[in-house]
Amino acid sequence: MRHRKFTFKIGKTSAHRKSLLSNAVCSLFISGRITTTVVRAKQIRRLAERMITLGKKGSLHARRLAIAKLQQTSVVAELFSTIAPRYEDRQGGYTRIMRVG
Repeated sequence: MRHRKFTFKIGKTSAHRKSLLSNAVCSLFISGRITTTVVRAKQIRRLAERMITLGKKGSLHARRLAIAKLQQTSVVAELFSTIAPRYEDRQGGYTRIMRVG
């Protein structure tokens, strides 16, 4: 039984899916906007919002967890210094999926 096991398979192996999502989140943090499919966008949103929440905590442990997920220290530094302080008063919902025609 696979009750409560939430994931979109996206047709990839687990390692490929993890690297694809981390690279997409890094691109989202660098450029501010990316174009992708709806299913991938929903998974990217989940990971991006978790990383912004870690950035809001601002501790060394949170920074190390973010580096472990994203694998790019320069992006994590930008996340903790510029992106996360923008959402300091917000309790979630940092990203938005806009469908392109």
